[in-house]
Amino acid sequence: MKKEIHPEFREVVFQDVSCDFKYKTLSTAASKETVEYEGATYPLIKVDISSASHPFYTGKQRIMDTEGRAERFKKKFGTRHAKKN
Repeated sequence: MKKEIHPEFREVVFQDVSCDFKYKTLSTAASKETVEYEGATYPLIKVDISSASHPFYTGKQRIMDTEGRAERFKKKFGTRHAKKN
């Protein structure tokens, strides 16, 4: 393996800013911020969503509108835009 061509692989802390959930893992991501975690100082990477706040993993999924785009358009505008013979 060639030296000095690979990014630095180190322990970092990821923080989910939506629910203040933190976890330590290995990453090559760079950060200027640091955080004290489990008695040591690590680089901090902030993320918007993680398994602690993602609806799929938490089981709190929002029910999406089952009506399609075409049906919503027809409902909103009716038959005003239909072709006339």
